Formats: sequence, structure tokens, C-alpha cells
Amino acid sequence: MEEEKQKPTSKSTASFKVVGRRSRSKTSRYAAVIVLILIACFTAGLGGGFIASRLSGTSSLTRSSSGDGNAVISQDEEDISSVASKVGPSVVSIMTKEQTQSFQGVQTQEGAGSGIIISSDGYILTNKHVVSGSSQLSVVTSDGTVYDNAKVVGTDPLNDLAFVKIDGVSNLSAATLGDSSSVRIGQKVVAIGNSLGEYQNTVTSGIISGTGRPISAQEGDTVENLTDLLQTDAAINPGNSGGPLVNLSGQVIGINTAIAADAQSIGFSIPINSTKGIIKNLLKTGKVERAYLGVNYVSITPELAKQYNLPVKQGAYVASDSGSSIIAGGPADKAGIKDKDVITKVGDINVGDQGSVSSLVSEYTIGDQVQLTILRGGKTMTVTVTLQQYTQGS
Repeated sequence: MEEEKQKPTSKSTASFKVVGRRSRSKTSRYAAVIVLILIACFTAGLGGGFIASRLSGTSSLTRSSSGDGNAVISQDEEDISSVASKVGPSVVSIMTKEQTQSFQGVQTQEGAGSGIIISSDGYILTNKHVVSGSSQLSVVTSDGTVYDNAKVVGTDPLNDLAFVKIDGVSNLSAATLGDSSSVRIGQKVVAIGNSLGEYQNTVTSGIISGTGRPISAQEGDTVENLTDLLQTDAAINPGNSGGPLVNLSGQVIGINTAIAADAQSIGFSIPINSTKGIIKNLLKTGKVERAYLGVNYVSITPELAKQYNLPVKQGAYVASDSGSSIIAGGPADKAGIKDKDVITKVGDINVGDQGSVSSLVSEYTIGDQVQLTILRGGKTMTVTVTLQQYTQGS
């Protein structure tokens, strides 16, 4: 069993899918729809203008700067515009090509996604499914510059994250990373990305609709279990994958990743804190390496607390479907953590609403010493764990 990758606890039958690598071959359908909408809007506009002019006795078609309603800017508009201006230069479009063999010969499939510049010298954060299987990729920055020398330098073994590098640059605009553990439901957010693989740096806005969401997202025949996600009603479309979810201070708090296929305005983002440990290590060593704790656990819900007679209603219950929940020789094992312990804090952050154990541990890097607060036999105690490098099979 993979360490620290708890199973989603949701019993929903909803269908979820990742939103990256949008094919660029379907523009005609959308163009036709857009033309029809424009015609309808134009016709309605003329009709409305005619009626208004008849009622007022003056023509509404006269251009006058003094009566320009677009000059009226609300605080909400100003906030979103400011975020778009600040974060836009740090958002890139990622164009991919994947070659497959069929009875017709070699076929080339083009796709598109988004990414976030995390260092001035060319490191970019995106989703693993955006670049997976690609034989060639290029990066397009917000000013239209195309970099064909981009390459994947590594992926997160436990999350839908990948890192791309552009060589030979030193002046890219890196995004500011925020704190996803302190987001609140109802908080206003902005999503930016390469919508439909055609509309670069599209800006949409909404709110945080929920936190700590588990889903099973599908792309083709691949299904990936994702946990502790931020839910938002900001529009997320194919091609937005890998782009940022941003707070009104212009700080990245999530990486847009998936949508509910049979719903409207239900999108999901990986919390940015779960990338910070890997990013620290990457910028220091140039390697994509993850620190790990070495436990399997179940996130505590009120139902689980009642079932196991636990003294708390949130936290992580150290348990496994089969065998020991502690990875032998891992950091937790060495620190003395045991089956049926309840982890309530990682450092000074509460496990639960502020993040899962996996997300909170992901803020640290290899070799960091982390204090865990645990409950055992009704008693609260603290243990210090020295994190180790995760390897496949750990």
C-alpha cells in the first residue's frame, strides 16, 4: 500500500475527470456556437437600443465618453483585475505532442495544459497528467514567447504533480505561493489558465466551496485517487489543468486539477502547501524528491470517531486494511508511532480542516525534524520524526 495516500472516504457516485491536455482539433464547433451567440446578442442589443431611444427621445447609439458605463469600476472588479495583472505573467501554456503506434502507422496527438512559474530560472509546476506520455513539449509565456527546449525534470510519486524546466533563462516572473492551510469556505478566488487549450491566460472567479475533498479522477483508462482537495466554483475547463487558483492577494493557493463531469461549477485544486517540500528540495538540488512519514491512515470523520470510539472528531487514525499501518524502517517506525495512534497535529497545525497528514508533511523536506501530536490510550503526547526520502515501494 502506498504510504500516506489514504483512500477517499466519499461514497458519492459522481464522475470526476482531470481537465488537462485539451485537444485543439475542435475549434469549428465552438466557433459556430460563438457566432450564433454573437448574432443573438447583436440582434437583442439593436432591439433594446431602439426601444430605449424611442422612450428617451435620444439615440443610444451615440458614443459618449461621459456616459461610458465601463468606466465605473467596482471594488470587486478592481480586486480581480489586480490579481490577473500580478499573477498573469507567471502563468504559462504547456503544449504537448504524444506519438502512438496504430495500424495506420504513427499517430501524433496534440494536447494543452497550463503551468505556474515557480523560479526565475525556469522551473514550472503543473499536473502530472498534463505532461504524462508526451514525447515533446513547449512552453508559451504570457507575452507569447515560445520555449521549445522545455523538459520534464520529475513527477511526484504520490500526487498529480510534475515539474518542467526551461533551460537558459533567468528573468521569468515567478509566482508568489500562499498558505492553503488557512483558506476558508466562501473566500473569493481567481483561476487562471489556458482554457480549452486555445484561450491563453483566461481569468475566471468564484469562491472556495469546500476543503479536504477526496475524489477519484479519471483520464482515459487511468484513475487516480486524490485527497484533501480545495473545491471551487470558479470555472475550470479542459486546458486549465496545472494553472493556479489564487487568492485576492495574488498568492497561489492551489493547482487546478479536476472537475465533476456531471455537475456545473464543481472544480478541484491540489492545495499549494502539498507542493512546498518538493519545491524547496528542487530549487536547492535540482531533483524532484519527496519527504515521507511512513504511515497509512484514515482521516477521522464523526462517523469514524463513533465507530472506533475515538475521543476526537478530526485527525488521522493510524490504521490499515491489512497488516501493520506503520512502514517498517520508515520515519514513523523509528519515532515509535504505533497502530491505532491518532495524529492530531503536524507541527502546530491541526490535522483536519487545515489539511491532511499527507498534505501537512508535504510542506517539509528530506531530513527535516517534525513534531507530531498524537493521542494514545487517551493520553496526549508528542514525538519528533525525522523525515526521509520517499522511494517507490516505501
